[in-house]
Amino acid sequence: MVFCLMKSLSRESTKSLSAALRLRSFDVIGAKSAFCAQGLLYSTKRLKKEEIIATSEIPAPPPDDDFPTSGISRPISEILKELNKKVPDSLIRARVEASGFSIKYIPWHIVNRIMNLHAPEWSGEVRSIHYSTDGKSVSVTYRVTLYGTDAEIFRESTGTSSVGDVGGYGDPVQKAEAMAFRRACARFGLGLHLYHEEL
Repeated sequence: MVFCLMKSLSRESTKSLSAALRLRSFDVIGAKSAFCAQGLLYSTKRLKKEEIIATSEIPAPPPDDDFPTSGISRPISEILKELNKKVPDSLIRARVEASGFSIKYIPWHIVNRIMNLHAPEWSGEVRSIHYSTDGKSVSVTYRVTLYGTDAEIFRESTGTSSVGDVGGYGDPVQKAEAMAFRRACARFGLGLHLYHEEL
């Protein structure tokens, strides 16, 4: 098909088509330029010389140093240093388990905000959901990934909730996911002091 197209064009148009095919996407600028390049690639009609972009008129792409960076990314060590800071007491909640044991924790939505603040390019995903063989509990495995300028690392953890637990907010899967998410973030150091503050 390309052979037939090139054969049908005149020698000058063929040279222009070859030049246009060598253009990279960032070399074509402006609406008229985009129209001309599109015309060269898809039209079998002869184009006027003034509509053809000379390769000498196309500016060279700027060096890599001139491209703006997001300003968000930092090395992993800096992100981890921020996440390991002690969480203010005003953000910590406490709940009493059925056994009467009091547990301090950071709600998942606050953990999410802290992650957005200190590691805005993080991502999280549910890796698996498993119900126990007797159907009385559900376990969720959650992965949190941090992206730094020098590397990316992830941590996984699980959370388990009783299917018959109707107290609080959300269904058992949501509760197990929130627990797994908090624990995965704790493996990066976020709120880890709550697990050993009595040591």
